[in-house]
Amino acid sequence: MLKIRYLLQVSPNLNMAHMPSRWQQLGLAAATTRHFQTSGQHFKRRKTAEEKKSPRIIEYSPKKPQSADGFSASSASSSGIWRHMTVAQLAKALQRSLDDVQEAMLYVPGADNIEPNARLEDLKLIQDISKKLGCKTRVVAAPDNILEDDLKERDVAPRPPASPEQLKPRPPVVTVMGHVDHGKTTLLDSLRGADVAAGEAGGITQHIGAFTVTMENGERMTFLDTPGHAAFSAMRARGAVATDIIVLVVAAEDGVMAQTREVIQLAKDAQVPIIVALNKIDKPEANIEKSKSELVQMGLALEEYGGEVQVIPISALKGTNLQLLAEAVSTQATLMGLKADYTGLVEGIVVESKTDPRRGKLSTAIVSRGTLRKGAVLLSGMAHAKVRGLFDHNGQPLSEAPPGTPVEILGWRELPLAGELILEVESEKKAHSVLKYREHESQRQKIESSGDDIRKKEEEHHAKYRAEREARRLAGRFRMRGGQRVKENVTNDDTPRVSVIVKGDVHGSVEAILDVLETYNSNDRCRLDIVHYGVGNVTEGDLELAKAFNAVIYAFSVETPQIKATKEVNVRTYNVIYRLIDDLKEQLSSKLPPVEVEEVLGEANVLQQFFINEGRKEVPVAGCRCTKGVLKKSQKFRLLRNGEVIYDGALESMRHLKNEVESIKKDVECGLRFLDNKVIPQPGDTMICYTTHTEKQKTDWDPGF
Repeated sequence: MLKIRYLLQVSPNLNMAHMPSRWQQLGLAAATTRHFQTSGQHFKRRKTAEEKKSPRIIEYSPKKPQSADGFSASSASSSGIWRHMTVAQLAKALQRSLDDVQEAMLYVPGADNIEPNARLEDLKLIQDISKKLGCKTRVVAAPDNILEDDLKERDVAPRPPASPEQLKPRPPVVTVMGHVDHGKTTLLDSLRGADVAAGEAGGITQHIGAFTVTMENGERMTFLDTPGHAAFSAMRARGAVATDIIVLVVAAEDGVMAQTREVIQLAKDAQVPIIVALNKIDKPEANIEKSKSELVQMGLALEEYGGEVQVIPISALKGTNLQLLAEAVSTQATLMGLKADYTGLVEGIVVESKTDPRRGKLSTAIVSRGTLRKGAVLLSGMAHAKVRGLFDHNGQPLSEAPPGTPVEILGWRELPLAGELILEVESEKKAHSVLKYREHESQRQKIESSGDDIRKKEEEHHAKYRAEREARRLAGRFRMRGGQRVKENVTNDDTPRVSVIVKGDVHGSVEAILDVLETYNSNDRCRLDIVHYGVGNVTEGDLELAKAFNAVIYAFSVETPQIKATKEVNVRTYNVIYRLIDDLKEQLSSKLPPVEVEEVLGEANVLQQFFINEGRKEVPVAGCRCTKGVLKKSQKFRLLRNGEVIYDGALESMRHLKNEVESIKKDVECGLRFLDNKVIPQPGDTMICYTTHTEKQKTDWDPGF
């Protein structure tokens, strides 16, 4: 064909008769279609000069509009899906009935929960369900109109109250509270036949102890022992929240004290009934009536005055009236009608948490609903656990923990915070989903709370930038370029500082120490930097951190590494909180520079002014009488006139009569001549003899105990 076309173009007069018939047909067809041959190039519009100059613009086709519900946002051939959508939302997105989707899920591995509100966490699972239904899908963002309640469904919350038919009686939770050293732990020792008080460091309780006591009548009670020291107010607040009845221990010899007032206020705020145990009645100095009157003044309506608060005089050490106290607690619990739901997901509260070097992260908790067993998946704040073991207060393993039972839980992945709520979830998958949502919410709240600070810093930065820019503009463009750039000098803060690392045995102890350190308000004199804090023994990482920051490690009731490893680090071990704070105050005081202190040796009154001749000059001399102490020539003197300092310096001469002396005693007259001859004393002036010496400073930090 190409050859015939070529022959026709070269020789248009070529005789077609001499060609074969097939060639004649092809040549005739080529000749008839030659003038109609065309291409897309002939219809292409040429660019104008402006279009050639303009940059190349890439135009994209606009996105197809998304509908308000987000389910039919694309063409009819594909449906939009997203992660965490529910089964009902998937049915609506695929435009299929809910029954069809649920039936398809029965044939998809991993699609176990077919409830309409069940969330499909895995995107691959959603795609497999759609394929079973013969639907094409594409991944889109979740619709913006998801309600806040829908978002909250990703979190877990306590269950609604149970019906009365599901409730059964449970043992009461009794918290023993009061002032330090009023006999709280001794009372509990007498009730359960133990001797915990003898083993307490310094004789004071510094943790919340939770244990179950079986009374003589067979009733079981859960007791919480809270510390009475001023530093442990947060622990007492947790004990008041987690309790049903408060036993307020008041020493009959001391009466109402500071922590007693705090406990009464906590009980009123939490609306928890109080039973007063008036302890130490066996002591000679005990004054029962005075203690009762002080309790009435604090707003407690005692029974003998027509109120409801029982007062039981006891002696915890000798066991006097302890049975009467137990009966009072039992009666109060019976009147309250304490019941709980023993079935369903577990709910509880963390009383204390700690890290055991052998068993890992542990928490002491009180179960308030449900029955806790091994294998349960628990959530508490940002921590979760799969229970590997349950133990009672004696360390004995438990098979289950019903409501009202204190239990030690083993198996936490992260250490829960004391006072946090414990909730059980169906699976670890659900727990991870909730934790992810809580972390997201925590970050969002943190960003919102720090938004004002960020905007403030931005405004300061912009103001500084505008000031520098205006200064450059006024100085001129060329003037600023000339000369060598001045090196920036970073001013070092010369304020002394003490860096500390705090490690404690339980979360409550670390919390109490940090609360005390928060009261430090003398950073202008000596800075107190908290480099790190945590629960557990002192580790090699803590030692390396202390070396880097030259920090002091305070180990509170925890083990420390061997002495060889701690040679270069200052590690201080304590098991009583006020001794730890006293040591820290000494550390702060040692960093303060010494100060010069004046000590007044004597005082004299100027009686007369006269002049003596020394060569050709007249020199003023003050005739004085010593009224206090001793005047010493070698020390400094200060001349005061109407409260104003006229001279402050040394003496040239001190004479008694005509003799030069070194000191003048009280009620003795003398003549004093200053080194500065221009200072002229006058009758009525006061002369003070003083000396100076340096003393070590002490910090003015008052932690409140």
